[in-house]
Amino acid sequence: MADDLKAIEEVLQTYFDGLYEGSTEKLAAAFHDSADLRSVNADGSLAVLPKAAWLEGVRNRPSAASRNLLRRDFVISLDRSSSTTAFAKVNCQIPPRYFTDYLVLAKLQGGWKIVSKTFHTDTREG
Repeated sequence: MADDLKAIEEVLQTYFDGLYEGSTEKLAAAFHDSADLRSVNADGSLAVLPKAAWLEGVRNRPSAASRNLLRRDFVISLDRSSSTTAFAKVNCQIPPRYFTDYLVLAKLQGGWKIVSKTFHTDTREG
C-alpha cells in the first residue's frame, strides 16, 4: 500500500513537472494512451480533448519554465478507493491561468497512470 502511494505521488510529480517544463514526454508518461481531458465550455457544453491533441497544444506553446513563471503546484487531496483506483484533486498554475484538476488514476499492467482529467480554469490578470 505504501508502495502504491509512492507510485501515485511519482505520477503526480511527473505530471506537475511536465506541465511546468512543457515536457510532452513527461506528460505522455503520466497519462494512459486512451486518456482524455474534459472541461465545461463557456456555453455550458462539455469539451472533450483527446490526450494526443492536448499534447500537441503543449508542444506548441511556451512553457511556464521558459517564461520564468512562478511555479506553484500541489495535491489538495488524494483518495484511494481500491488497490487499483485513485482520485487526486490538484492545483497548478500557468499564469494567468490557474487550474483545479480532478485526476482519476488506475493501476494497470504498466503501473499507475492518469486515465482521465477533468479541470476548471480561472484566468486572472495582473
